[in-house]
Amino acid sequence: MNNIEHAESQALHRDDVRSRMGMWLFLFSELLLFGGLFLMYSVYRFIHQKDFSIASKEMNTFLGTLNTIILLTSSLTMALSITAIKRGMKRLSISLQLITILFGLAFLVNKFVEWSAEFHKGNFPDSSVMLSKPPGQILYFGLYYSMVGLHGLHVIAGMSIICFMIYFTIKGHINENNYVKLEAAGLYWHLVDIIWIFLFPLFYLIT
Repeated sequence: MNNIEHAESQALHRDDVRSRMGMWLFLFSELLLFGGLFLMYSVYRFIHQKDFSIASKEMNTFLGTLNTIILLTSSLTMALSITAIKRGMKRLSISLQLITILFGLAFLVNKFVEWSAEFHKGNFPDSSVMLSKPPGQILYFGLYYSMVGLHGLHVIAGMSIICFMIYFTIKGHINENNYVKLEAAGLYWHLVDIIWIFLFPLFYLIT
């Protein structure tokens, strides 16, 4: 059996089409989760438009913008890592995956700095400062911590998945003939980035 026939036999055995379909179904379930949260946000914002606008002024727009740039760039490096492995450029793919993880870490560090500042101001659940605010502003911060916090957990999950992808790439389990796992990890990471694209204007750019 020549190399081409062997690669085709492996691809058939792996059933890459079903693997991709399974990943898309999983991503759809994630969209349903955040879609429900976005719907809830829309209802509360419609009811408390003024309070949401006032509360959003306390957000650090600079850090929010910086995190947006970081995640968008990380999506690029993740996509390039997949392109690299397709072309047999193993070391480059591994390097780009590592860079993607570093971008994710930078995002989390910025978020930690931002949340630390909010906690220092007393803008956290059940604090005396928070309880003194109007109901609409309390709802805003409750949604902010819930939705942005959930997204942060997805960032951590994405970084963990990419760590496994690096291991598989080093061991040769991911290569130019078998990269569906890396594609799936990339799709998950892109979803995390897309969710942030919606979160950023909802919480930071309210007028």
